Amino acid sequence: MAIGALLGSALLAVPVTAHATAAPAPASAPASAAVSAAAVGLDDPAKKDIAMQIVSSAENSSLDWKAQYKYIEDIDDGRGYTAGIIGFCSGTGDMLDLVEYYTQVKPGNVLAKYLPALRKVDGSDSHAGLDPNFTKDWAKAAQDGEFKKAQDHERDRVYFNPAVKQGKSDGVGALGQFIYYDAIVMHGDGTDSTSFRNIRKRALSKAKPPAQGGSETTWLNAFLDARVWAMKQEEAHSDTSRVDTAQRVFLKKGNLNLNTPLDWKVYGDSFHIG
Repeated sequence: MAIGALLGSALLAVPVTAHATAAPAPASAPASAAVSAAAVGLDDPAKKDIAMQIVSSAENSSLDWKAQYKYIEDIDDGRGYTAGIIGFCSGTGDMLDLVEYYTQVKPGNVLAKYLPALRKVDGSDSHAGLDPNFTKDWAKAAQDGEFKKAQDHERDRVYFNPAVKQGKSDGVGALGQFIYYDAIVMHGDGTDSTSFRNIRKRALSKAKPPAQGGSETTWLNAFLDARVWAMKQEEAHSDTSRVDTAQRVFLKKGNLNLNTPLDWKVYGDSFHIG
């Protein structure tokens, strides 16, 4: 399933302000400064932390995303256990990939014994071979720094890096890259009609991304329209507030660089990043 959260605009203002108050600069200086500011992507550490916080607000009703390494429960969405910082699921393969990677890094870890069961339940909501101690062992593993690093690694490999790469290819800024990231976290990037790539394909039938000469705002609205459609195809995701009262809010304000302060709501709860 996908699911997870990540974070500096004040820093960007410093060099621009410095230029403005220094000796007269060439006419091209402000433009180049603007380009430099816009070039800060979601992979900037401060922006990434913001992204993790926003995803955590939706997934865990908390901005404290680092407290979610130990999180695990079955939320009855047909994906089995959902766990960790972006909702690795026992039924969708990403939890299996995570535990396999963790076991490569640290053989004999507390979760390694569940690999046969995770392979069997992949693609289902079954807990066969996992209960009764899997949740306790997951929480125990989450005390291990290597397991936290493994979660970070798989989050980046499967979700974050592909979203940022596609966002930069499409010419969208930090907000657009976050919009992509949240979509790929929830929907994955498989071949089904509601996957990230097919949400993007659906949006392409309505608008063009900046890299193809389109308006960034128009493109992101088209993408979010397609995302909402995808969410409504599945009862577990039919509440679209993480788009309507969060991402749309930032977009309507023209905050394409995802600069703070940020205020939004998810599932009725209000959040703020100063």
